[in-house]
Amino acid sequence: MSKNSREIGYSHLLPSLHSSFLVITVFLMILVQLILFGSMEWNSEVVEGLNTKQKLVASLFQVVNSRHTGESVFDLSTISPAVLVLFVVMMYLPAYTSFLPIHDCQKNIYLSHNSYLVLFIILICITERDKMREDPLNFNVLNVTIEVVSAYGNVGFSTGYSCARKLKPDPSCKDAWYGFVGRWSDKES
Repeated sequence: MSKNSREIGYSHLLPSLHSSFLVITVFLMILVQLILFGSMEWNSEVVEGLNTKQKLVASLFQVVNSRHTGESVFDLSTISPAVLVLFVVMMYLPAYTSFLPIHDCQKNIYLSHNSYLVLFIILICITERDKMREDPLNFNVLNVTIEVVSAYGNVGFSTGYSCARKLKPDPSCKDAWYGFVGRWSDKES
């Protein structure tokens, strides 16, 4: 089975060299995220009240989860945009990303995965354009991008929705930290 994995349909069984590069890549991606997150957020209000050990453990938990589970230690809406962009990239990268150059002989004549993501982000921004004008701190391109890429990568990150960030206060508004997408329109504009 391990010698002829592709012929019998087990293409996810990787050669040992490729597996080694995959492990190295995963640890390097975690390290890069941890360094950027730590350098951008170490003294910010995001980690306020935590001691050094708690900051390190919470930061490590946050960056490891950006690839797979979407569990958050911190409020993502308060994290710096540079770190959020890095999280978006990490969520988007396929599971088998490695530094080993792999040549795929299949040609895709359809749109690439990047094209679909960009297309859906644009369509959502068009659909939600009124809310983006009325509530730009909650409804912005970065929050939409995080939500779409997180859903695509099956991660589950969300910036949530904060009534405190609304420009026009609304007494009937309720905060939602479980999913920003719940505030999107349910019909086309």
